[in-house]
Amino acid sequence: MTNELTRMNIKQRTIKAPVSVSGSGLHTGEKVTMTFKPAPENHGYKFRRIDIEGMPIIDADVDNVTDTSRGTTISQNGASVSTIEHVLAALVGLEIDNVLIDMDGPETPIMDGSSIQFVDAMSAIGFVDQEADREYYHIPYNIHYSEPDRKVEMVAMPLDDDYRFTCMVDYNSQVLGSQHASISSITEFVDSIASCRTFCFLHELEMLLKHDLIKGGDLNNAIVVVDKEVDDEELAHLAKLFNRKDIKVAPQGILNNIELRHQNEPARHKLLDMIGDLALVGVPIRGHIMAARPGHAANVAFAKKIKTLIKKERSRKHYKVYDPNMKPVYDTVEIMNFLPHRYPMLMIDKILELTKSHVVGLKNVTMNEGIFMGHFPGAPLFPGVLQIEAMAQTGGILVLNTVPDPQNYITLFLKIENARFKDKVVPGDTLIFHCNLIAPIRRGIAQMKGIGMVGSRVVVEAELMAQIVKKTKTEEV
Repeated sequence: MTNELTRMNIKQRTIKAPVSVSGSGLHTGEKVTMTFKPAPENHGYKFRRIDIEGMPIIDADVDNVTDTSRGTTISQNGASVSTIEHVLAALVGLEIDNVLIDMDGPETPIMDGSSIQFVDAMSAIGFVDQEADREYYHIPYNIHYSEPDRKVEMVAMPLDDDYRFTCMVDYNSQVLGSQHASISSITEFVDSIASCRTFCFLHELEMLLKHDLIKGGDLNNAIVVVDKEVDDEELAHLAKLFNRKDIKVAPQGILNNIELRHQNEPARHKLLDMIGDLALVGVPIRGHIMAARPGHAANVAFAKKIKTLIKKERSRKHYKVYDPNMKPVYDTVEIMNFLPHRYPMLMIDKILELTKSHVVGLKNVTMNEGIFMGHFPGAPLFPGVLQIEAMAQTGGILVLNTVPDPQNYITLFLKIENARFKDKVVPGDTLIFHCNLIAPIRRGIAQMKGIGMVGSRVVVEAELMAQIVKKTKTEEV
């Protein structure tokens, strides 16, 4: 499988100096000052609640999402920050990699309902390239997400050289109709998407007002779509609520408080939200994202699906492909000074790496092994049980390396859990086993996670528990 996490000789960047914006949270109504600060390489996006004792930091990570009902909220270290999507979209659109965002309140300021004021503030300060290369995740194949009951469909498709978006919304509304928005490159975000404001329907606005849920709401920071008949009395009531002289319905079917910046501004704003929510994946993406009827909950679920693939890729990158030219830590003869196993049960030929918590062993699988006489004639396969045995012997070297006289000890299996066999092993394969301690060795008992690889393929994995015990007189004979 190709390596989807790559560095492309494009440097990470941050902002040149701190810059602040102030406003009210849309839902809480609380005044908040938000300060963007330069951050070091590989820092990513982090929020810091400076109004709370200890100033807890909240990583902009999809695993920290706790609410998506009226925007995206993340929580960590006993603190939360809500409505983060417009801020994150601005950072992605400006291709900023590292920033610390100080906040003296629980919700980001809504500003005009878009990302443009965040973009303008950071653009005015400027950016600085850093030494480290930017790491991208290249979508390796079509990744699908759907919610049939809500008619949500999302797909990420391979695209090597950019981050492209296509979004479709359809609210069964005669005013909005079906709308599409797209950008063919993330570089189009600032001019085409950043200024597009959030929107809601008039019946939603009335419900939110009734339940006191948009304390910071103002007709300057949202497009209000009028999807029902309204009389002068209702319009006068809304004007009073929002301290307006009068409110009318414009010909486009929206309240006349503002003019649309684009005919399809609602679809463009949905695309903006999607970019912000997918920033929670944690690395810049290369691919084409297409979505029908997306929302925060779907965006976050989709982001989690992508992040799961990234975790697997990073786990695979951690294990190096075997270099036959590397000098072993122990050869076969030296291994026999540690392990009591002998032909035909000595399953390890070399130890390639050895630390206090990690060991790498090698097993050459050849047709000369007697097991292939019966497993299976005409279709030789190296048995899974022997793969586990070889893994355990590799782990045994790690454990026996903790005592000064390993020749006087043996290792005993106590438990095998979560064993999985992912691909076949055949004569001619070179099996590389990586064993890592899950917890410190106590009373001679070791818990390890083991993975066996052939080339770049993971063929077996398991969690093992073993104990080293001193040989008895009989065992020493």
